[in-house]
Amino acid sequence: MNKLTVEILFNLNKKDFTLSLLSAKKGLKKQITTPELSRPGLALAGYLDTFAHDRLQILGETEIKYLKTLSPSKRYDAIKKILSQFDITGFIVSKGMYPSKELIFLADEYNIPVLQSTLTTINLYHGLNIFLQDWFAPSKSIHATLVDVAGVGILITGKSGIGKSECALELISRGHRLIADDVVNIKKRINIIMGEANKKIGHFMEIRGIGLLDIEKMFGIRAIRMQKRIETQVELIPWRHNMDYERIGLKERFNRILDVGIPIIYLPVSPGKSIAVIIEVIAMNHILKAYGYNAAEVFNSKIQEELKRKESVRKYLETDKE
Repeated sequence: MNKLTVEILFNLNKKDFTLSLLSAKKGLKKQITTPELSRPGLALAGYLDTFAHDRLQILGETEIKYLKTLSPSKRYDAIKKILSQFDITGFIVSKGMYPSKELIFLADEYNIPVLQSTLTTINLYHGLNIFLQDWFAPSKSIHATLVDVAGVGILITGKSGIGKSECALELISRGHRLIADDVVNIKKRINIIMGEANKKIGHFMEIRGIGLLDIEKMFGIRAIRMQKRIETQVELIPWRHNMDYERIGLKERFNRILDVGIPIIYLPVSPGKSIAVIIEVIAMNHILKAYGYNAAEVFNSKIQEELKRKESVRKYLETDKE
């Protein structure tokens, strides 16, 4: 994970958050070490026991109006008490408000950046939270192909040369969408994982015997998307006659990626088998399960009911003979 400084945050979000710098530039070198944000109202009032000083501090209308109620000397003391005791990451003032001159003066003295945004406090807080959570999210890159099949994010894995790209190409030709081929960048967001393409590769695809294909140019903008939640993994494996494959589907297997469990299906590959069609069925079956319908469980229930019925008939006949 790349280090994040206030300067990087400022440059990347200057337009979206309408940010401007109110303090000296030297404070921009401060490093942001956590995705959490803080409102320092209680700290400004003097209660510092639970002050989250290592976070970016959002100054909304409440904090600014409170500081204005203090006399210049008390305001100076209240701000200095915080800045002298804690290594503050930085302040961002919302609603286009201007903080007191005491805050700017002391922030420059302690090399703490002060930014201003015209966004409302809640919108600024929400926008910064999304940006920081995404920046600090656990991530990894894996050798795989990610496709959007009927709205379900399918991660296709398997050994090199087994046909992941060829399968994805057939799915694209059938109207589905490519997110990434060869290298999938994965990020964890709360309890889900999102996949996207490697920026250097983009939506290019390598097909052995042909070379590189530009999927966007060849199939149009509808054939790609930038990112997708990964909901199911399909592991392509070579067909073996002595292998015991899942036949009914009652036992669901899971694989953990970044500590998030997702269903995994081991799909044997053999000549003549249409893997793309099977993956379409996997996606539709996943949707049915999400809506509470499991074909394997329904089938198993019918078998159990039939066995119970036959057992009841057998007992009845035995009783009747007696």
